Order: sequence, then structure tokens, then C-alpha cells
Amino acid sequence: MRPGLAAAAAVIAVVTGFHAAIWYSLRPEGHAPAVTERFASLSFAPYSRDVRHPDKGPDVTAAQIRSDVDAVANYTRAIRTYSSTMGLELIPGIAAERGLKVSVGAWIDKDETRNKLELQNAVGLAKHNSNVESLVVGNETIFRGEKSAAEMAELIRSVKRQTNVPVTTGEIWNVWLDHPELVSAVDYIAAHILPYWEGVTAENVVDRSIDIYNRLRAAYPGKRIVIAEFGWPSSGYNRDAAVPGEIAQANVIRTFTSRAAALGIDYNIIEAFDAPWKSFEGSVGQYWGVFDADRQLKFSLTGPLEQRSFGRTAMLAVLLGFAFCLPMLGMRRITASQTAALGAAACAVGAWVALVMDHWASHYVTGGNYVTLVLSLALLGPLVLVVLYRFEELTAILFGRAPERLVELRPRTTPTRFPKVSIHIPAYREPPEMLKQTLDAVARLEWPNLECVVVLNNTPDPAMVEPVRAHCEALGERFKFLNIEKMSGFKAGALRIALEHTAPDAEIIGVIDADYVVHADWLKDLVPVFEDPTVGLVQAPQDHRDGHLSPMHEAMNAEYAGFFDIGMVQRNEDDAIVVHGTMCLIRRAAMMEAGSWSSDTICEDTDLGLSIAENGWKTHYTRRRYGWGLLPDTFEAFKKQRHRWAYGGFQIIAKHWRRFLPGNSRLTATQRRNFVLGWVTWLGAESVGAVAAVLSLAFVPFVIAFGISVPAYVLTAPIVMTFLVYVLHFTALYRMRVATTPMRMAGAAVAAMAVQFTVAKAVLDGFRYKDLAFARTAKGNNWLAGAARSFPALPEAIIGSLLMIGALTLHLTNWHTVREVDLYALALAIQSLPFLAAAVIGFAESSPLNDFAVWRAAKGRVAASVKKLRPSTPPAVAD
Repeated sequence: MRPGLAAAAAVIAVVTGFHAAIWYSLRPEGHAPAVTERFASLSFAPYSRDVRHPDKGPDVTAAQIRSDVDAVANYTRAIRTYSSTMGLELIPGIAAERGLKVSVGAWIDKDETRNKLELQNAVGLAKHNSNVESLVVGNETIFRGEKSAAEMAELIRSVKRQTNVPVTTGEIWNVWLDHPELVSAVDYIAAHILPYWEGVTAENVVDRSIDIYNRLRAAYPGKRIVIAEFGWPSSGYNRDAAVPGEIAQANVIRTFTSRAAALGIDYNIIEAFDAPWKSFEGSVGQYWGVFDADRQLKFSLTGPLEQRSFGRTAMLAVLLGFAFCLPMLGMRRITASQTAALGAAACAVGAWVALVMDHWASHYVTGGNYVTLVLSLALLGPLVLVVLYRFEELTAILFGRAPERLVELRPRTTPTRFPKVSIHIPAYREPPEMLKQTLDAVARLEWPNLECVVVLNNTPDPAMVEPVRAHCEALGERFKFLNIEKMSGFKAGALRIALEHTAPDAEIIGVIDADYVVHADWLKDLVPVFEDPTVGLVQAPQDHRDGHLSPMHEAMNAEYAGFFDIGMVQRNEDDAIVVHGTMCLIRRAAMMEAGSWSSDTICEDTDLGLSIAENGWKTHYTRRRYGWGLLPDTFEAFKKQRHRWAYGGFQIIAKHWRRFLPGNSRLTATQRRNFVLGWVTWLGAESVGAVAAVLSLAFVPFVIAFGISVPAYVLTAPIVMTFLVYVLHFTALYRMRVATTPMRMAGAAVAAMAVQFTVAKAVLDGFRYKDLAFARTAKGNNWLAGAARSFPALPEAIIGSLLMIGALTLHLTNWHTVREVDLYALALAIQSLPFLAAAVIGFAESSPLNDFAVWRAAKGRVAASVKKLRPSTPPAVAD
């Protein structure tokens, strides 16, 4: 058995057990009075689950009505309808078959032709069906503003003259208090009391309703009062303190019916069945039924109250969490604490997946909600994978074993031989003085057997060529100078030419960029690694010598350092480093076997390194710096460089994906996993993040203008959690692995976020263009192109500002403190940060903020102000 396997299995078992215990402890329970008799009445709308809207579909059939009457007959004494057309006129006759009384409704709105037909049918039903106990003319018609109280009073009087059954109208309770003239027209008050819409807590709903009933009795003594609508939604968003829920609904209805029976209050529960077609009534419109849309009772009428799907969801969450833990059994060098942390993350993801599935199964997903859910899951799926990979890296560094494969950790030995090294320096229109510094550093290398091949390409200006030629001649015969005036293939083409002019006995090829000043120990320390004949490549990190120029340069340098001190160190443990060209030593035989430098990607270095690994050669990495180059001069150059890397990465995926299939290369499973997840967490995460932000922004106007439901918490909460994991990952690992200060770390975070949109655009360009050699810049004379040229972060500034404005607007207009709205606003604010980071750098680049002197002066002023606020020390008193 592999060492540590039993311990890992034991930890997974403990974590799974703890996960199950958490679900068990969270199981919702409740207690309420039992419903011992049938309900007094239920609102009855016999529409099947697949009806989009009653007014737009075919008439209700007798079979559908009969089936629904049978479903409720054992649970209620009467039913209330809301219309007497489109097949609903069949209800009284069918209800009589099961002995049910009916309050017949006539729908009243501004369509007078329909109103006439509704009233005609309702009066006829009362005349021909003895089980019709009242007529309800209109439903919240005054509240909706479609008729005045005086108009409704006259209409009711007209109907009363045509029938012998009591006639009323259904209105919310305060309408009755505000319109005594309406009360005088009706035979009884049919008051709608729905405290959910008042933001009342579920615990206070019944007391509130009884209080309103008593207010109506006090206002109109002697008048019969019926609570014509009372209920509570089983799902949907909160409204102030009113929180829907299955157990809350059961508790409210069971408690109310018990109190109503004791007090002799006549009532009607809204409603019999959930109505999936009521998606236009906000998030709760679909969930007022005592029965679900499949005509299953949603809660027990006696005994303890339980959430129907909780046990199923809990079991699924535990099983998924356990399944997500199993890959850890195949991880080498994993510690018990690392297993526990990863297990907790796996269980959290399992719980989230189970909740998403429960949300899908227990909610009526229709129309725009269906599109929102599908798009969100399509985007959040990869995001969860990214979070797990980040968390794995975090736990490996916090709780795992220390690195073992770094070159500097190898025992130092005296070289037994000194293989010839050929240093290749491609240069394209580089400043001669800078290139001279690079050549001088190569000349100082402490290695007795080397040559240097300098290839200037496509550089027509003699002022850039001749000084370099002369300097190479001055440095001696070890330095070969080549000037290729017309050359294709970019950097890879220059390196191929350098290889053609390499000494036949050179075994190791070293590559550095034209701006790199190398340390004298570079070859002395790293070439001996090649004494192992299976080693094909040794990579040293990039670093820069001009980070002191400005805060922006310092931030960029710190951002680079995170990759080289965190990601590369961890990948090296699995022999899966990313080759980045400069400061790279390659065995010539491995290079030739891999096909040398290729120009079919614009990241020829990473392409070659991956090919070498695919052929089974080992790669090694050192964290020690052996060379220092120059940072991009501007933020625009920084973005173009990142675009090139990301676009090149996309090209590499397109080129190499077949070699990741089983049997197509000598890559190990661990190497494949590192490369694939590395691409996903970089290209995929940034692209998904940008797309999700744009889609979230596009949804904001619909939420604000049309009141469309915002994405549920199971879809927005992961965005917030992902951000928190990113912050924890970045902060903890920078503090542990990167030699930097908190201010530089903050700058690195801003710089890292600032290129999210750039990476996403590069991936989009990968789909759009087969060969895109250089990042495109804004062209033309229109004002937008001019603005883009003068401000390199214009698209990011626009999108980021709109996201933040959307977040603030949603929060400030969230009149009823809906939690999902605030969570959505928080997600929008988080999604705006990468875009605003780019805008901040773009703005600060040409401002005084990009000057260290300004920051030092500000620091001095703050220190002086703090000093003034401190109380002075009293003079010492002599004894």
C-alpha cells in the first residue's frame, strides 16, 4: 500500500462523517396545530403544469377540472373560482359531483365585452347550480385601478338584482376600510389578508391577520366578513422580514386554520395548486398552493413539519462530497491536514451541486428563468473547477509538504565535464546600448565552454545594427553576430537561424531575451543538472531590474513574481512547468527530437517546452533569479504582452490537445492534469469571469425595469465565494512564497485583475482568428478609436463603471430588502473589480499617482498628522 494512503482514506471518512453530521444538525423541523377537519375553502384554478397563461391557452377541459376536483375534494368543503369563461363555467357542476360548495368568480377588468360575458355566465351558474353559495364580482379590480369603488358598487348592485345568492367582490383589506360605499353595496366583505406582501414575519402572520379581521369587524359591525384570501408562499424571495418556505407555509396555514376554527372565522386559502404560469407575479407567484403543480400535498396536515426534499438533498450532497474526495487517494505527497482541508472543499462543492439540483427539481423554471439558470450553470461549472484547483494549490502550500524538486535543493557537486553551451539572443529593433549590457553579462558567465549567437532580424536601421556588430567583434570569437534583414517566423524564425549557426559540439542551448542581464553563476549552477541524461530542459524565473521606475512598474513586477514563485514551484513538483523562453537551458538533442522552434504559435517557447515534455524528457525549475530584464514600458504594452501569451496559449491547446489523449504522448496523468487545469484556471477562468460579468450586466435593466427575478442564491453565491477564495489564495500564498511587501502585494493584485478582460479577449480572438501575430490596436479617426488610443483601458472602464452603477442601483432600489437582490448587487460589484482595476491603472499611469515621490510625501504627511494627535509625554518630576 502506498505510504499515507490509509491515513488519507481515514481522513476522508472522518470529513464525510462530519459533513453528514452537519446536514443532520441543519434538518429543518417545525410543529403546528393539526388540521383535523377539511379546509373551509380553497382558491381553485384547474390549469395544468404546462399552461403558459390561462388567457393565452385553450379552454380548460372537463377532464382537467374533474381530475383537480378529485384531488382537493377530501381536503376542503368549498372552492373559490376567479372566472366564469374559457371552460371554468364547468366547475360548479363537476364540483357538485363531490359535494363541494363553490364561490363563483367573475373576472372584471377594462374589457367590457369580456366583463359582460363573465357576469352573464356567473349569474347563470348561480341559477342552475344549487351548490353555488356566492358570486364574487371582480378580484382586486379597485386595487389594480381598473374600476373605481363607485363603479364596482354599481356593478355589484346590478348583479344582486339578477340573483338570489350573496354577491361581493374580492379586495385587499385596506380597500374595504377606505371605501365604506363599497361595503354598503355587497352582501358580505371578502377581504384579502396576505401579510407576506406587508413584510410580516411568518411567526406573526396569524396574529396580524386576526388583528386585521378584528379591525374590519370594528369598522363594520354586523357585516359578515370572510377572509377571502389567506396564505403563505412555500418558495421565492423574502419581502422585508417575510421569508417564504415549505415549513413556514405549513406552519402558517395549519396555525391559521386552527385559530379561525376556534374563532368562527370563515376563510378561503389561496390557493389549491401551485401555478407555474404565474412567473409574472414575482418570485413567489408560483408557490402559494397547498398542493404542488403535480397535485401532491406539499405538507402534512398533522404531525411534525418537515421539508420534503431535505433528506434527498442531504444524501446527494454527502455522496457527491465523498465522490469529490476520492481523487485525493491518487495524490502523492498529500498530508493529513491537506486531505482534511481539501475534503472540506470537496464537501462544500458537493453541497452546492446538490442544492443546485434541488433548486432545479423543486422550482418551476420557465421562460427567462430557464435561460438564466442554464447559462449560469454553464458558466459556474468551470468556475467551480477553477476554485477547487486554486484551493488545492492553497492547501498544498499551507498544509502540504515542502518543495523537493527545485534545483537549488539538489546537493551541489563539482561538474565532471563541461559540455558546450550555445547562448542564443534574438533581437528585433532593440536599443544597442541595452543589447550591449546583455552581451557583457554573457561574457562574464563563469563557464569555460560557451558561445553566443546574436541574431538581429528585420532591423533596417544601421544605427541599431552596427554598434552591436562592433561590440560582438570586441568581445571575441565566442560571440557570433548575424544580421538577417528579411526574415519570417518572428522570434522562432530567428532562433532557428541561430541554431543553424550553432557550433556542432554544442550540447546545451541557452535562450535569453535581448534585454536580460544574466548572473555570472547561471551556467555554473544549472548546467550540471544535465548530467542526468533524462533531463531535457532547465528553466529559471524571469525577473526585472526596472521595477523601481514607478508604482505601476513595481506592481507589474510583483504580479509576475506570483507566477514564478507560486505556480511554477508547485508545477515543478509534478514535472509540469511552463517554459517561458528566456533564462531557459535546453538539451540540444531534446530540442531536435521535438522539432526545434515552431512558428505555428506565437508562444514558441511554451510550445517547444510542452513538446519536449510530451516526448518523455524531464524538466526542472529553480526559484533563484539568474537574470533580470526590462518590464513593459506602458500599461498598454503590458496588456499586449498578456494578450500574446493568452492567444498563444489558445494556439497551443489547439495544436496539442490530441497528444493529451491516452497513448498519444509520454506525459504522465499528473502532468496532463497540471497542464489542462492550468489552462482552464487561466484562460478558462478569466474568460468565464468576463463573460459572466457582461451577462450579469445585461440582466440588470430587466430586473430594474420589469421586475424580473434575479438569479437565485445558488447561482450568485458561488461568484461571491469564488472571489473570497481568490482573495484568500492570493493573500496567503503571496505572504508565504513571494518576497514582497503588503503594498507591492496589493499592487500585484490590481495588476493581475486588470488583465482579465485582455485574456478573455485573447481567447475570443483565438476562436475568431487562426493566425493573429500581434495584438490589434484601435484604428480610424472616430472619437471612440481616438479615446481608446489615448486611454488604454477604455472598454474596461466602461464595463466596470456600468457594473458598479448597476450594483448600486439595485441595492438602493431594493425597497423590500430582498436578500437575493442585495446578493446579486454584491456579485455585480465583485465582477466590476477586474475592469475597474484596469481603469485605475490606465488613469494612474500618466498621473502623479504613478510617482514614488508623491507616495513618500503622502506617507510623511500621514506620519506627521499621527504624531500631532499623540499626547505629549509630561516632563519627569524630580524626587
